[in-house]
Amino acid sequence: MGSVVLPHLVTGWHVDQAIMSEDERLVIIRFGRNWDPDCMRQDEVLYRIADRVKNFAVIYVCDLDQHMMCDFGTGNNNKLNWVLGDKQELIDIIETIYRGAKKGRGLVVSPKDYSTRYRY
Repeated sequence: MGSVVLPHLVTGWHVDQAIMSEDERLVIIRFGRNWDPDCMRQDEVLYRIADRVKNFAVIYVCDLDQHMMCDFGTGNNNKLNWVLGDKQELIDIIETIYRGAKKGRGLVVSPKDYSTRYRY
């Protein structure tokens, strides 16, 4: 349901426009595939928190593979590449990235260290 309701960005131009059109809010883009079971689960969580973060973040989905930089302690190129089912954890990460972006930082540290929780 989440990937159906969340706005889709279908080309690189749409991604650029979504980013450039927001001066005050964080732009969250889930890059992946709508048919992937993990993406479907993450889309559900994103859909459920969209209303709670709408004042400081806007959420999109895009069927590509790219990422945003946030140090999760996993050593995996600053990607959140697992399903994060806890709504509050995801909101905390979004708030951390938003505050860092407002301060002009290009990289922030996640409020929680995921280095031992998720093993690859």
